[in-house]
Amino acid sequence: MPHNINRWLRQMGIRMSIGGRYSTPHNRVLYAPELTQPIPGNGNGRRLQLADRLMIQVLLDQGETVAQIARTIGFSRSTIYRELARRSQHTTRQCSGKIKDTRYSGQIAQYLTDHDRVRPKPRLLDKNPRLRALVVDRLTHGHSPEQIAIRLPIDYPDDLSMRISHETIYQELYRTGPGCLRDELEDNPLRSGRAERKPASKLPGRGYRAWLQGALLSDRDMDTITDHAARKIAGHWEGDLVVGPDNSAVITLVDRASRYTLLGKLPGNRESATTVAKLARMVSDLPADWFRSITWDQGTEMARHAEFTRSTGCPVFFCDPHSPWQRPTNENFNRQLRWEYPKGTDFNKVTEAELRDVQDRLNARPRKVLGGYTPQEQQAFLVNRPVALTA
Repeated sequence: MPHNINRWLRQMGIRMSIGGRYSTPHNRVLYAPELTQPIPGNGNGRRLQLADRLMIQVLLDQGETVAQIARTIGFSRSTIYRELARRSQHTTRQCSGKIKDTRYSGQIAQYLTDHDRVRPKPRLLDKNPRLRALVVDRLTHGHSPEQIAIRLPIDYPDDLSMRISHETIYQELYRTGPGCLRDELEDNPLRSGRAERKPASKLPGRGYRAWLQGALLSDRDMDTITDHAARKIAGHWEGDLVVGPDNSAVITLVDRASRYTLLGKLPGNRESATTVAKLARMVSDLPADWFRSITWDQGTEMARHAEFTRSTGCPVFFCDPHSPWQRPTNENFNRQLRWEYPKGTDFNKVTEAELRDVQDRLNARPRKVLGGYTPQEQQAFLVNRPVALTA
């Protein structure tokens, strides 16, 4: 190995001499050549090669700064910083206390680089059967890939092997062939039911509707606009109807701050009077500060929203036509509810007890947007007092 190092140094034009009678491998002096042009790289584009890494090691031992090293070998400073951060070796010596020692070796750095380039790499879930079993179990119980990824650091705070990104789970679900994750699942666990993402279409706006006047999102006061944007105060809700055959429907209300959800079944009638009356009963037993505003789409089921506001004191605001992104929290929740009740479900046949069970389970699922906590935990934190909820 020393002969190889000497040969590489000669190829780079570096001269090495021993620093004295009692010299050691750590006090040898290396003299770097004066470079008029950067060392040419190999491969596709300019990349760090073994000669570059040996030069970095030499210049570091001579006390050169990262900026000086970058100018000498013809790379940007960020490239050198990344190389040192990725490939340096860190050791701890016990000498009147712990002393951390960081050294950079060009040979070791090149070995690590060559090792990392090997393809294909073993997949994370193939290397970690324990993590794979946990991911399969939670997918089976209706957790989304993002919910699984964000909850793992909470459930396993000291076990770094129990970490996975949501994108890795999606890639495993999209993968086909022997040993794929879908072989261990009875149904497609993705709530969308799709194998790839597709952009939403945009439709033209609707005509004039008198009951919308003064109740659009643009008509909100500044305090309400600020509260909606900040999502720090409980009480600002987004609502919609999830509909089924035979005029059946379920009212969904989702708090913008806590993502807490209320569900209420309509009695086989989606007219505005029925919807407004049911909505008023859903919130009648709750504290007034739990309901500060509701944002709805422009469905005619809320045409009599003024009656709801008079009876509850809670204003209702309406989105622009065909603008579901203006109430994204509710749109996201409705997709989760469709996982429980697929399209075509007759809600007239769903009991209140079954609907309450679904509501409780969805409120107990961890959410990425809440840092891995559940809507139930977040709602309790925001309001700081338990309240019995009734649909």
